[in-house]
Amino acid sequence: MTHPVTVGVDGSAAGLAAADWGAREAQLRGVPLRLVHAWEWQPFAHAPPMGPEAARRWSEGVPHEVTAQLHRHYPDLDITADLLTGPPPEMLCAAAAEAALLVMGTAGVGRLAGFLLGSVAMATVARTERPVVLVRAPGADEDKAVGRGPTATSPRPVVLGLDLVRPCEEVIRFSFDAAALRAAPLLVLHGWNPPGYYGAYGAGANVNWAAGFEAAQTESLRRTLRPWRERFPTVDVIEQAVVGQPASHLRPRSWCASPRRRSNSYGTVC
Repeated sequence: MTHPVTVGVDGSAAGLAAADWGAREAQLRGVPLRLVHAWEWQPFAHAPPMGPEAARRWSEGVPHEVTAQLHRHYPDLDITADLLTGPPPEMLCAAAAEAALLVMGTAGVGRLAGFLLGSVAMATVARTERPVVLVRAPGADEDKAVGRGPTATSPRPVVLGLDLVRPCEEVIRFSFDAAALRAAPLLVLHGWNPPGYYGAYGAGANVNWAAGFEAAQTESLRRTLRPWRERFPTVDVIEQAVVGQPASHLRPRSWCASPRRRSNSYGTVC
């Protein structure tokens, strides 16, 4: 059975960016693209500007409008569009269970590895067992139109943020697969901080200790990745053990993320 790339669309700029990313990913993988929009009528204490039927008609139009835009730029891509009725996080999790991966736009409040998340995205990421790609809404200096994604002559690297205390094999595998599929390099970042007593014994000792800590972290990173290098010999792996919070190093390098449930590891596919 061929599992599609599934995208949750909601009519927003972030949702449109997610649909475009999903279309390119589906084309790259040679699988269908499925667009879903989850609709749930919410009762109001006072009469809303439009009734439930008007709201439903708008919801029905969202995935079909996005489909029409995508078809103009990806005419050979097999695209289906579905309106799902029910709580959006539950509907998206159900759709993800049948997909190779779920793609959503990011917006609203809350933070995960430097990405802004809405309540639906946060709830979906927390519940689903499938890979989830989070695509940021385009900024003023980024391409906004469908079909106008990155056009660099050489592929941008796949970036993997790796927790060496509890490395997640699913995330590592996802990142190596993504790099191999794109013929792109894989940049693996591990963030670490010196122990609490660092800095208490003078500058000379600190320099020596810092060098020792960095060498130990780098060697641990290489040791963790060694079996994956053997499984994916064609992937060019770049390892970096960096001081500080991982998010501060990952944000400048990332365009979308693929978090996994029950893991401190996460990969970002660029």
